[in-house]
Amino acid sequence: MTSLFPDEPTAFTPLPGPGPDAPLAERQRPRRLADYAGQQHLVGETGVLRRYLNSGRLPSLILWGPPGVGKTTLAHLLASELKQPFSALSAINAGVKDVREVIDKAKRQRGTVLFIDEIHRFSKAQQDALLGAVENGTVTLIGATTENPSFEVIPALLSRCQVYVLEPLSADTLRGLVQKALTEDAALQQKKVVLKEDHALLALSGGDARKLLNLLEIVVQSTPPDKKGVIQITDAVVQQVAQRPLARYDKGGEMHYDVISAFIKSMRGSDPNAALYYLAVMLEGGEDVKFIARRMLILASEDIGNANPNALMLATSCFQACTVIGLPESDLILAQTVIYLATSAKSNAAYLAIRAAQAEVKANGVYPVPVPLRNAPTRLLKQLGYGQEYAYSHNGEGNFEAQEFLPDALSGTRYYAPGHNASEQKIQERLRGWWGEKYGY
Repeated sequence: MTSLFPDEPTAFTPLPGPGPDAPLAERQRPRRLADYAGQQHLVGETGVLRRYLNSGRLPSLILWGPPGVGKTTLAHLLASELKQPFSALSAINAGVKDVREVIDKAKRQRGTVLFIDEIHRFSKAQQDALLGAVENGTVTLIGATTENPSFEVIPALLSRCQVYVLEPLSADTLRGLVQKALTEDAALQQKKVVLKEDHALLALSGGDARKLLNLLEIVVQSTPPDKKGVIQITDAVVQQVAQRPLARYDKGGEMHYDVISAFIKSMRGSDPNAALYYLAVMLEGGEDVKFIARRMLILASEDIGNANPNALMLATSCFQACTVIGLPESDLILAQTVIYLATSAKSNAAYLAIRAAQAEVKANGVYPVPVPLRNAPTRLLKQLGYGQEYAYSHNGEGNFEAQEFLPDALSGTRYYAPGHNASEQKIQERLRGWWGEKYGY
């Protein structure tokens, strides 16, 4: 089978067609960006990647999304649109030596796009080896990952790349892929295929286009035609061929998002029993324990916050322990943390506070910092009065000095409203004692 992705940079050539024995998903892989399905927020007429293509220049990118949504294909098509040489590495089997070899070749072939699949599997040393080439433009890096790059890509490399999220493919997009395959694929056209039901096809694919098309091909190949020579595809036929119940958890599919949503909402709703059930579903489905622990870290601040500050510390310890220990023992650590978070006092005050402050900045921009709070590292700035009227809080009674910290235009604006729980009610009492009626506490 001819590879779509050469293993070293070459001058641009049109995308090769698939070999005769290629699976349906490979045969249907788009060779032009115009045929690419989904991700219109990125490649549509007003999409950000479309704007890059129109400008004739592509920055280094990290494409983050679930399996089978087009990350690999998009990387090649972007290079193809700009007629740039393309090289690909898989983080599963590539080492630092492989990275350096590609970079050396790219120095002789400027404009090379280096695609790294599953970049989250690269070690720190492997990612470090990319930094210089990305920074000086020897290569334009496109990394693909199913994991949150904020946690899996080193900060130095992440800062040199734009991160774009690829969304799960919609049911309409998946249906379009099926119809396109049935009407355009030469092998399928040789058979009389009638798609009577598609629920099982779509559900079992879990939003993964590759899995969808390969399942379609297997169903067509293994289903005998009726007396009229027609292969009729129904939900029952698909399930029989796939030998899988529709409700099975798929960590890369739509149910992945449904279950994690129910998991978080159960803890937010103080139901440890439901939360433990969804935890068990994810663990039995092979979900990444670090993904589960990260979501609990977010919940500890978003939904508990200062109602119980220990929640964030326990969630952090849980994440660290799961990272070190892994499965199967991590299930105990996760269960303990789930029960603690679900039964904790709740508050979303911190979440509402930062969102209100962000909305202020987005709506009205940045106001000048009050002169007493400004830094005065030079003589000129000191002469302008920077920092001179600042009252050092620790010199005041109870380590407090009443003064204005907000810009003048925002004086008295309150973003943080303590939640109705014992811990934050004590915080409210302190705030009222310090500020009186200024913030309405």
